[in-house]
Parts: sequence; structure tokens; C-alpha cells
Amino acid sequence: MKQEAIDLQKNAVSALVELTSKQEEITFKAPTGSGKTYMMADMMNRILSMDKHVVFLVSTLSKGDLAIQNYEKFQEYSAKGNFPELKPYLISSQVAGEERLFVPTEYNVYLLPRDLYKKRGRLMQGAMEGFLHDMTSGQMLGGKERKVYLIKDECHIATNNLDNLSQKFFTKIYNYSATPKLSRGQHPDVEIKNDDAVNAKLIKDIELIDDQNISVADPIEKFAEVKKDYRNLLGVNPCLIIQISNKDKADEEIAEIKKELAKAKHADLKWMLIVNDEKQCDTNDTFKAKKLPVSKWKDYAKENSSTIDIIIFKMVITEGWDIPRACMLFQMRDSKSKQLDEQVMGRVRRNPRLLDFEELGEEAQKLAMTAWIWGIVPEDLRKSFGVKLWQDSKIITDEIRIKTTRLKPLTKKTSFNLATFLREQAVVPAPSSIFALWRDFVKAENSVREMGENYATTYAKWCEFAENIEAVASESSHYVNDYEESMEVVRDENGKEVEVSFAPTSHYTDNGNYVDIGDWVWKRNDGKEKFAFDSEAERAWTSILKDLVKDDVPAGAARVGKRVTVGKQNPKAGAVDLFGKKEPEILEAKQIYLWGKNYVANSPIKFEYYLGALHSSYPDFVMKDSFDRIHIFEVKSVNISSTVAGGFDNNIYRAKLEELKKAFKQASKITGQIFYLPIMRDESWRIFQYAGGSEKTLTKDEFVNFCKRAN
Repeated sequence: MKQEAIDLQKNAVSALVELTSKQEEITFKAPTGSGKTYMMADMMNRILSMDKHVVFLVSTLSKGDLAIQNYEKFQEYSAKGNFPELKPYLISSQVAGEERLFVPTEYNVYLLPRDLYKKRGRLMQGAMEGFLHDMTSGQMLGGKERKVYLIKDECHIATNNLDNLSQKFFTKIYNYSATPKLSRGQHPDVEIKNDDAVNAKLIKDIELIDDQNISVADPIEKFAEVKKDYRNLLGVNPCLIIQISNKDKADEEIAEIKKELAKAKHADLKWMLIVNDEKQCDTNDTFKAKKLPVSKWKDYAKENSSTIDIIIFKMVITEGWDIPRACMLFQMRDSKSKQLDEQVMGRVRRNPRLLDFEELGEEAQKLAMTAWIWGIVPEDLRKSFGVKLWQDSKIITDEIRIKTTRLKPLTKKTSFNLATFLREQAVVPAPSSIFALWRDFVKAENSVREMGENYATTYAKWCEFAENIEAVASESSHYVNDYEESMEVVRDENGKEVEVSFAPTSHYTDNGNYVDIGDWVWKRNDGKEKFAFDSEAERAWTSILKDLVKDDVPAGAARVGKRVTVGKQNPKAGAVDLFGKKEPEILEAKQIYLWGKNYVANSPIKFEYYLGALHSSYPDFVMKDSFDRIHIFEVKSVNISSTVAGGFDNNIYRAKLEELKKAFKQASKITGQIFYLPIMRDESWRIFQYAGGSEKTLTKDEFVNFCKRAN
């Protein structure tokens, strides 16, 4: 699992824990598939480790499936030692005869299927309120009162009956959802944004096919094309999910799908139809002949090794059904609900190789991170715009060649030998239990765990490493953070320095902060010249660069920004027409300046730095000047404050700035590129420049003058 993903989750949980002491109600927004259940468990474990008098009541949106799924996950996390404070209990109404429903009080995490606590339900007959009263009154557990914290999992679904108990029994309320209800005041206090989750490889990027004329044959054809690569490169059997209408059109749509699947070219595809009426469920797989209950079909279908290729469903698998092998979604119905759409999309956005993603090759990684979706336009993509480099993009990518940097692990240090290092450590007087060792091992960062896995050829050697993992981690951190020793230019397998450029295509989310640009490296797919930027600081810096590249250098022979001519290659180039005019080499010729936003989607332009773990910086802008120098900018602002993890006025942000300065200084030395950290305060700029391993602090005017000089 990539360190960026681990850090993204940990930072979000840290923010939730911090806000717990400040607010009575907290809303957490995270995309479906980003590990919400894991982060929930982490948050509860941290709070329980600090306050033994807290009890969590987790309300789920379904009748039982999601509650059972969460319960089993929490049990697994606790048993493995990931979150040992959790003692989960699944509330159920399954008691015999007229026996009074009873909820035990010795647990600290209670899973409540929402529909169990509804009108005329057995929990409504005093059992639930009695349980909460016992917990909070101090009548149980030696007279010590407990504080009940309510977690509304999928909080966009109403929980009116529980809400009526809020003021009386619940000390804190946490709203968890990918689509919180703003109309009910569920404004996110902590948020993992879609792009951040994609960049950290937690969830897949979406390849959206938004064409009203597409038939069910198109996704089936695309699935047949992808299936072989999925198996060979990822070792996973992929799956296409087709969502049909709930009512009038369902039978017609099922008939259309079955007609397509009956064609000879699809004879090898296995499919299942899951609907609410068990008698109408169907499949062409052999397990039907074995009379496997339909209730077990979903469990069978979600395994990576399952042979089911296509799952056809109405709305019965939208809630909490994990199927990471699903990579395509075709929606024949319009749910008219962004919440339901988000739930359905979540089925195909989970990374099927999340835990060992870094071990995959480049082609396999791209495949694992792509979800094909027909028919749904996600809320965040409704404001998303595709961009591409101008025609004949090779002209641009040949001109802009960037060397990137990475940090070597401790094992690459020539003077370090792990076996010798472990022998030099003090003897442990009392060996730790295997459970304690395992907890410490799984908490270590990736590079440290990898050292242990490579070293531990026997159980004894694993214990030796695990007992000293803190010392190894400290030594690793010290080495990696010394950029003069650990930083290197990225090279290929033959030892040649790798040079990268802008990706041919990308996209951005419209966050406002507009600038009109028609002559940089990017062209919007819709042809418009209105581009949006992530912050006011980015917008302001864009305006500076836009004006700067067009300025004359002192000699007047060129502009600051280097220009190239782009356009379509003329197949008749060089030919002479009837009037003796020679055909040009390029049609629709246009002059553009070699600068642009480094849109993170698909971008290989990144530089590693270390802040407690490995991180990647994706600079905001790249510019090539008329002197053939490469300028790289990461724009920051100290005008914004945020309570969200990684906010702009906290210690994490300041530490990140200092680490980026160190990293850019060394990167400028070994790559020959010029790096900048322009920091906006109010409306003025303080610009840190790194060239040849030296740091300078510039004003805006000094920066402009520097760009106009050859040296």
C-alpha cells in the first residue's frame, strides 16, 4: 500500500480525533472505496485508548448486511492487533419467543442495523432506550458513567428514531458519508477529496463514457477486450456490473442484455442476475445447478477468483458491498439520486491491488487504477473538464524534458548492513509477545517493513528484526531525510536518467479562480479558453506567468517564455498546388508558450521528499524559458486556515514547507532545474528560489528580472 494512501487516511483520522474535543457533531466526507470503515476503526481505537469510558454506537443504513460487514471487519482489525481497543458487538433482534430483547453492556463498539430501530421494531419496545440509560446513568460497570458517541455510517440516510434520542443520550455525533446531506446541516468538517484519493491510489480514476447512444453491447465488448489483460497483469478476474431499472423497464432491459449475451462470441462469459425476488434471480454458471442459495451469490461473486464476469442488478448491491475486482459499470437506469449514483460507482472504484500496488509494473498499475463507467456523471465530474496537449504534442514533450528525483531506501546506503546493525543493538531483556511484535511491524512504514520481509528468512530472524524495528526505523528515517545522501535522479533499468513531461491528456475540477489562457501547452477538450485553479494563490501566480512569458528579454530578440508552433501535420507537406504554392508542413498552425499547469491526473512530474514517511510533491507549474531553462513552481499560501488534516496554518503545513525547501534545494543541484516555492501572504509574494543547490529569497520583481536574464 502506497505511503501516500496511508498518510491520507491517518491525517484524516487525526483531524477527526482532534475535533472530537472541540465539537459535538462532526461530519466526515470521503469517496466510496477510500477505506471509510478502516478509518472509522482507527478513529474509535485512538479515542478508546485515551478514554475508557467512551462507547461507540455505529448506525448503518441497511437492514443488516452493512452492519454485519462492519462488525466482521472490526473483529478482524481487533484480532490482528491493528486496533486492539475495539470490542465489537452486533445488535440483533434474533431472540426466541417472547423473551425480552437484551443488549449486553460489556462491549465498547455496538453495530446497529438502522432498520432494527424502527417503528414497531423490538428494539423500540424499550430495549434500546434501556440499554442507553444503563450505559449513561452509571448503574452498570461499577457505577461509572459511560459516554455514548453515535456514528452515523452513510449519514445521508435519515435516522429519525435515533435522532430523537440524541440530546438525551449521545455526547458526540459523527456523520460519515461520501455524499453528506447539506440540507440537514452535514457540512464536511474533515474531507478526503476525490482527486486526493485517486492520487494516493486508494480509488480508481474514472474513464467516463457519456454517450446517450451507447447500447449494452458496447460495455460487453469493452469488457471482453480488458478481461485478458486484467487476468494476466493483475491476477484478478474482472467484473462488469450492469444496473437495470427497478420497475417498468426492468424486464425489457433484462431481455436486451440476455439477447446480447446469447451471441456466440460471448459464449465464454458467465453472468448472474440478482433482483429482490429470489425466484427471478438467474445465472448461467454451474453453481445454480448445485442449488447454492441466492443469498450466497453475492459472496461468491465478489471474490477475486470468482468466474462471474457480469453482474446484473437493480438496487440490491448498492449498500456496503465490496467487490474490488469490478472495473466497469453500465447504468441502464437513471436513479435521479446523486447519493445512489455515488454508492453504485463505489462498487467499481476500489483498487483490487491496493495492498501490493507498488509491486506492479507501470501498465498493470494503470489498469488497476481505471474504472470504466457508462451512463452516470459523478457529482465531482460534472465540474470536471478534460484537457489535452495541443496537436502534435510531441513538439511540446520533446521540448519540455524534466528530470525527477527519488529517495533511496536505507538498504542502498553502501556502509549499511542490516545483519550487522541488528547484532549491534542491545539485547532485549524480556522478549515481546508475537502479537506485540506484529502490531509494531504492521505500523512501520513500507520501506522498513520491506527490509524486514527481505531479511526474515526464518522465524527467529523475523523476531530479531521486529524486536529492533524502532531502531531500524530511526536509522532509516535519518538516512532518507539526509537528501545529499539519499536523493538521486530517477534512472531506468539501464542506468540512464529518465526525462518526463506533461501527460498527453488530463483533467481538472472547476474550483473557480478563473484565468483565460489560449496559448499555453493545454487545450480544453471543449475548445474553451477558461481554466480554473485550485486556490486564489494559484490563480494569482497563473496570471503572473501568463504575463511574464510574453515579456521581451532585454535584447528584444525573444520573449521570456519559449514559443513553438503546433498544429496538425499536413499529409501533403512539400507538394506544390496548381498555383505554384507550396503546402505547409503544419495545418492550423498556432504559436504557444512552453508553460502549463502540472495537472496531477496522469502526471509523471513529481519529486520525493520525506516527512515521517515518503511523500511525493507534484509541482503546480512548469515553464521553459527562451534560454532553455526549466522552471518548476509549487505555489503555497498562508492566507487560508483549515481544521482539516493538512490545513494551511498548522504545524504539519509549516513542516511540509521546510521539508520541500530542503528537497528542492538538493533537487536543483542534481537535476540542473530551477525550483521555486512562491508563498502568498495577503496580496504579496515571498519567492524561495533554488538553483544549483543554492537558495535565494526573491520579490516578485526580482523573480521577473531573473527570468529575463540569461544568467
